[in-house]
This record gives sequence, C-alpha cells and structure tokens, in this order.
Amino acid sequence: MASMQAQPSSLFELQFPQSVGIYQTYADAQKAVDYLADEKFAVQNLAIVGTDLKSVERVLGRKNWGTVIAQGVQSGVSTGLLVGLVMLIFGNPRSVFLLMVVALAIGIAIGVTFSAVAYAMSKGKRDFTSVTQTVATKYEVLCEHKLAAEARERLAHMPGARAAAFE
Repeated sequence: MASMQAQPSSLFELQFPQSVGIYQTYADAQKAVDYLADEKFAVQNLAIVGTDLKSVERVLGRKNWGTVIAQGVQSGVSTGLLVGLVMLIFGNPRSVFLLMVVALAIGIAIGVTFSAVAYAMSKGKRDFTSVTQTVATKYEVLCEHKLAAEARERLAHMPGARAAAFE
C-alpha cells in the first residue's frame, strides 16, 4: 500500500513554514516573491503573511440630519431600482417608466425612514461617519521548510538586499 503524504488542510497553509524575509510593506514582500519567480524558484512553496495587525478607522466627516437623509436616499435609490427591476422581470407592467418611478419613490421613502430612525435611536453617540480597515504592520514571506534555505540564499543576492539588511 502506497504511503500518503500529509496535505495542508487549506490552500493558505504551508507544511512546516519557515520565515525567509520580513518586509515593511506588502510591495516589498511582493517584490521579493517576484524576484524568486524570476530566479525560477518554486514559488508555489511561498506565502506572504501580514503580521502585527492593526485596525485603522478613517473618519470621513460629521454626521447630521442632512447626511443621514442623503445616506437614506442613496440606499433607497439602490433598493428601489432593485425592486423595480425584479417587478419588471416577473410582472407585466403597463408602463415601465411609471413602475420605476413608483419603485424608486417607495425605496427612497423606506431608506430615509430606516436611516432617520437609526440616527434618532443613537442619541448622538456616534455623530461621525467613517470607514475601517485592518492593515498589517509587517509582511513576512514564509516558505516550506525543505526549500527555506535556498529561498534565503537567493533573496540574499536580490538587488538592494544588502542595503535593506542595514536599515
């Protein structure tokens, strides 16, 4: 009976990974992997992993009744268009224009109502709009253990690698 080699449980997992380089930006880590690809290294044995994650919230502006209503209109338009399109596909309207106008009006009314109720219930606890993103502080290139030494050796010959080691 042939012995079966253990397989990683996921596409994103390596067996016994070892670090071959740590980079300050994703672009630098990507450049290292690209260099290894150019050197005919078996890059399918590599992974770029973002480490030291942090959450960054970018405040976009103040929230007031004007912005809340505008947000409600915006979400209502998309909802109204979607409902109108579904009714157009599955119904037999006499007037496509009238159907879309009514669907938009109902969608906008619902969007504004829900946005206004949510804002009123918050009682001024979060009077700003923002977007949140999780970003990595460092990017580590990992390699299967059996090829890690070769990857480190090749990366040591990468142009600029010696200067980067002293930064």
